[in-house]
Amino acid sequence: MKVQTTRFGPVEVRDDRIIHFERGLLGFSSFTRYALLQPDEEGAFYWLQSVEAPELAFVVTDPVLWAPDFEATIRREQMETLGLSRIEDAQVLVIVNRHDRSLTANFQGPLVVNLVNHCGIQLVLADRRWTTRHEIVPVAEPVQAISA
Repeated sequence: MKVQTTRFGPVEVRDDRIIHFERGLLGFSSFTRYALLQPDEEGAFYWLQSVEAPELAFVVTDPVLWAPDFEATIRREQMETLGLSRIEDAQVLVIVNRHDRSLTANFQGPLVVNLVNHCGIQLVLADRRWTTRHEIVPVAEPVQAISA
C-alpha cells in the first residue's frame, strides 16, 4: 500500500505494517489507520504515520527500552476488543515528544497492538508511577559557532 507522508513523501508500506485503532488515538479519534514506519533496522524509534492524513504522525518507541520495569495492565475486555487471546501476541509502544531539554514518552497512555490481527488500542493507566512526560533522553543544547 502506498502511504502519503509530509515528512518522507509517498512510502510503500506492507499490509502487515498497517494498524487499525478502532477508536483512534486520544485527541485524534477520527483517524483510525496508521502505518508503522521503521526508519532503520537498528533504531529505537519508529513513526506511527496516519494513512488518512499525511501531516499526522507520531514518533513511538518500546517503553521497556527506557524503563525495564514498565508494565501496562490490560483488562480482559480490552483484550477482547483487540482480539487478543495471548498477551504474548501484543506489542506495547509509547508516543514520544520533546519537552524542554528532554525527549519524553507518554507512559501513562501506552498503545497496545495485536501483532496477529494488527488492531490497536490506547490505554490510560491509573498507575501513578508513570506519567505523560516520562523523560527518556536528555537533549543537548545546540552548539553555536563563533565567528572571528
